[in-house]
Parts: sequence; structure tokens; C-alpha cells
Amino acid sequence: MPTTNITEGAMNVANETVNQMQNFFHVNEIVNYVKEPEHVVKFATGLIAILIFWLVYRLIRMIIKKGASKKLEPQAVKSVTKVVAYIFYVLIVMYVLGLFGINLSAIWGAMGIAGVAIGFAAQTTISNLISGVFIVTEKTMKIGDFIEVDGVSGTVDKVGLLSIKIHTVDNQLIRIPSSAIINTKLKNYSTFDYRRYAFEVSVDYATDLDKAVEVLNSVPARCKLAITDNPDYASKVLVTGCEDSGIGMMLIVWTERPNFFDLKTEVCIQTVKAFNEAGINIPYNRVDVSVLTDKTIPSLSFKS
Repeated sequence: MPTTNITEGAMNVANETVNQMQNFFHVNEIVNYVKEPEHVVKFATGLIAILIFWLVYRLIRMIIKKGASKKLEPQAVKSVTKVVAYIFYVLIVMYVLGLFGINLSAIWGAMGIAGVAIGFAAQTTISNLISGVFIVTEKTMKIGDFIEVDGVSGTVDKVGLLSIKIHTVDNQLIRIPSSAIINTKLKNYSTFDYRRYAFEVSVDYATDLDKAVEVLNSVPARCKLAITDNPDYASKVLVTGCEDSGIGMMLIVWTERPNFFDLKTEVCIQTVKAFNEAGINIPYNRVDVSVLTDKTIPSLSFKS
């Protein structure tokens, strides 16, 4: 359907609806309308119906809040109740317009045509809205979680249907569209209570590897933040292979999530101390530089 026809159809239906409302809300028409007893009864019935609708809406809203609060996060519950409120307001307006003789079919036609036009113009918004519904129902994050999306990390401040808002470690506000979260990998570092840290180090090729493994196994006991009394989160030492300047090793240690970054510093310090005390050398890349003098530079001769 051409865009011109859609626009013309929407304008015609909208003009028809406006003319009907203008004729109805004319002062003389209102006076004549109120004088008729059947219209008074209809008006009173409408008020009672609106009151009943309001009570039903409050009841439904209360049931949704109690039921959704057990399965969804508080921010998601707010989004759901907002959608219910918008639906209620639309139904009340449509009921009142129909009560006073407004042609609802014309309004529904205008809304349908306008919806098609808006749908083409707001594809990104609709995509974000649908993605936001999946985010809210999946409960992949909540306010206060530390997440990473497409290389951007920070603490969640708000979870909405169109986007989420986070603040980074250097206190910058970032808005991430909901569709970006659905289409990329999301890392939530706050989901579980414990985190694993893998510390890599290398030792000299002349090192006794059995001794190096024993010394590295003793490092978690020297770290106050490491978990050492839970077999499910026991530390482990691995020999990862031969590297350019030494033999690679890895210490895997667990800690409680809030202590993760402090543990990284503690493990590095205690590993260096333990290796120094045991006389184990940690190799590093070296560059040998030879200075050539005029005497050491070979002379070149060319024959013609």
C-alpha cells in the first residue's frame, strides 16, 4: 500500500471523527442532550460503569502486583502495571466516546491506519520494546547488578522496556538499547555469590616443577580473601605449557564476589613473596644489545 494512500486515508478518517466530536460538543447540542431523561439515565449509568471499571482495574492491578512480585523484579513489576494502566485508560476513553454517540469504528480505523504508518517509522523503537519484554521476563539482571554488554560494563541503575541505564566504574551514565542486549552477549557478574580467579605466572626452565607446584599450592592459604575451607571451591594449580621465556603455570582460586578485585592484588603479592622465599625465579623477556665499533664492522668490497 503506497504511503500517500495511507496518509490520505488517515486524514479523512480523522477529519470525520473531529467533525462528529465538534458537533456533539456544541453548547446547544449539550443542552438538548441533557434535557432528555433517557440521556440522563445513560449518563448516570456511564458513571456507575466507570466506577465499576475503576474498581476492577484496582483489583486486577493488585493481583498482578502480588503475583508478579514473586516472579519478577520490582522494576519489571512497575513496567507491567504501567501497561495495564494504559490499557485501562484507553478502554475508559473508548467507552465514554461510545456512550455519547461518537463513531468508534472511525476512530479504530484511524488508529489502525496510523498504526501501520507509525510501525514503518518506528521499527527500532518497536524492536527495543519487544526486546525489553524478553529482558524483563527472563530476569537476566536487576538493579544493582554489575554487567557487561558489548565491551561496556557498569552497575545497573534502571531496567526499562526500551533501554537500561548503567553507570560505569568511573561514574559515567550509559544508556543501552534493549535490542543491543538481546542481540549481543550479556555478562552478569552479580548473578552468583562466588567468582573464580585464574592467575597466570611462569617459572624458569631450570626450576624444579614439583617444588614450584608445591609453593604455588601454598599461596591460597596466605590470602585472607581466598576460599580454603569449601571443597566445592577448592584451589588448583596447573602447568599450562612451555613458553618463550619459561614454563607457564596457573593458580585457580575462588573468593566471594565482593572480594574479587581485592583478591587479584592479594594473589599476585603473595605469589611473588612465596617464589622469592623459595628461590624460584620468575623469568621475564630480555633483549641483548651488542654495540658494534668500526673495528668490528666487516668491510665490504665490490668488484666491477
